Amino acid sequence: MIGDTLAELRTRIDALTSDDGAYYLVCGRTGDRPVPAAGARFPDRESARTAARTVEQYRAYLRRYDPRYPHFDVIVCQDDRATEDSAADPDPDTWTLSTPVLDGAAAQPSNRDLVEFCHRVAAAVFETLSDAGHDATERAITSDYDAVADALADPDGLCLYLLERMATTLDRRLTPTAQARVLTDAATRLAPVDPVEDPLSDTLGSLQRRGLLGAYRQSPWAADLDAGTRSVDVHLSEYALFPRRGRLPVLPLVVGLYRRHPDRPPSSLRAVDDGDGWRLTLALDADAEPNGLISAPIRSDA
Repeated sequence: MIGDTLAELRTRIDALTSDDGAYYLVCGRTGDRPVPAAGARFPDRESARTAARTVEQYRAYLRRYDPRYPHFDVIVCQDDRATEDSAADPDPDTWTLSTPVLDGAAAQPSNRDLVEFCHRVAAAVFETLSDAGHDATERAITSDYDAVADALADPDGLCLYLLERMATTLDRRLTPTAQARVLTDAATRLAPVDPVEDPLSDTLGSLQRRGLLGAYRQSPWAADLDAGTRSVDVHLSEYALFPRRGRLPVLPLVVGLYRRHPDRPPSSLRAVDDGDGWRLTLALDADAEPNGLISAPIRSDA
């Protein structure tokens, strides 16, 4: 399975890293740090070159899910921490792995962050499904996606559809408890996020910057001290993911919350279409069964 391969490739890259390494990988044309080695450093040039090849393999496998997934011209860079090696190598700063073949639409700065973010989330979920033995669920996600990939030329539409399809399939095939486990594991596979005072606002701001929503506003948190629960209402304008089967995909939102507050993730979400966007009610209840964390049920305003 491709998911097994994704997990294995990430493991190989992780095994090559070093906390104080002087070498790192970037795209030679855009300057972006390529997933899945975005924050990684390597102890020597040979390890970095091996990691660069493995990154290309990883991204090539993702292009089997989305043929428009960006090609990066991955190069190895060395910072000022290198000493003896730089003296021995007349050209230590760069080493080109591949020829750029990124087409014009996907190369635009306006959507590059969106496409890359969607695929980082998708890759983390695919790896999790593979490691957890959810092969049938993984195949179900890709079967419908493959059927429409050729018909959608817009890379934004493709990457968003992938998240929509993923959320719908996980909601239909996995129990709410299994969905929560997938979210927990997938969040740990993404780059860590520094603790913040308001994880919800920070997550929403991140989604806004990447183009998944136009604007948001949130109410103050309401607390039930006797029950030990908290809840908050959030209004989303121009949300990029569309409802399916009476539920609103919220996978990227909840993965972001799991990354920022793993000790107390949300217990449930529900959505209301208020005609000017979506109103989400998010609840925190440590004793409640999870519900609506990948696709939130859409309720009537009444």
